[in-house]
Amino acid sequence: MSNYSKARLHRLFHQGKCLDVAIDHGIANEPDFLVGLADMRTVMEKLITAQPDAIQVNFGQADLLQQVAGKKPALVMRTDVGNAYNAARHREMWAVLHNPEAPILAALQMDAAAVVVNLYMIPDEPGIFRQCVENIGRLRHACDKYAMPLMVEPLVMAPAGQGAAYGSLGDVTKIVPLVRLARELGADIIKADPTDNVEDFHRVVEAARCPTLVRGGGKGELSAVLHKAAGLMAQGASGMVYGRNVYQHDNPSQMVKALMAIIHQGISGEDALALYHHY
Repeated sequence: MSNYSKARLHRLFHQGKCLDVAIDHGIANEPDFLVGLADMRTVMEKLITAQPDAIQVNFGQADLLQQVAGKKPALVMRTDVGNAYNAARHREMWAVLHNPEAPILAALQMDAAAVVVNLYMIPDEPGIFRQCVENIGRLRHACDKYAMPLMVEPLVMAPAGQGAAYGSLGDVTKIVPLVRLARELGADIIKADPTDNVEDFHRVVEAARCPTLVRGGGKGELSAVLHKAAGLMAQGASGMVYGRNVYQHDNPSQMVKALMAIIHQGISGEDALALYHHY
């Protein structure tokens, strides 16, 4: 990795740790994902005030972050769009880059600290898997050229009809090989699902061999989310990329404060829960 790429990473990670709050869910074209995100300007203002390490958005919303002067979270920009999260099974599964000819141009224009792309593995859908591999290849080449860190999101998806939408799986025997593949393809950062057994997550970190952030998925019960986050950090995670587990809770700003304390101060889930309620 070049020194220029490292400079961008330093904006994202503080002492090797990061909370990236994802509010890029509008790209999924799924109404349930938009609960809590109706007024993006207000959501962004509150998140900037809460001061996570990073905020993850798509190009069309990045101006809400980057037009703000002064100290603010780093920008992580999503580069792809697909139909893997819709409740109905599609005849054709696809994942495409926003701009296949210049895949990180928008990120450069908006001064992003990193870009993120999916690596979907969906049962009986090899076509979308191949598209993701091709997307990563294009991005890796462009990221090398322009010194942009590349975050890859390997997702082992459940068969259609099992859980909400296509739902991801926490099977460590399936997550580890896909994470390893993401690293082989050139990931600088991994965003991975938590393992069903939190104590197995160190295997994901070992396979990644680079900073490993935990994907939040659907909204969970507050106490369980905070205790699990603390457990994942103890297994070697570098932080979290949480979206619905921030913006769909009653007090997103306090959720940011609690997660930042877990990630950067190493407090327990119990102490984080107390911190959440203390305002």
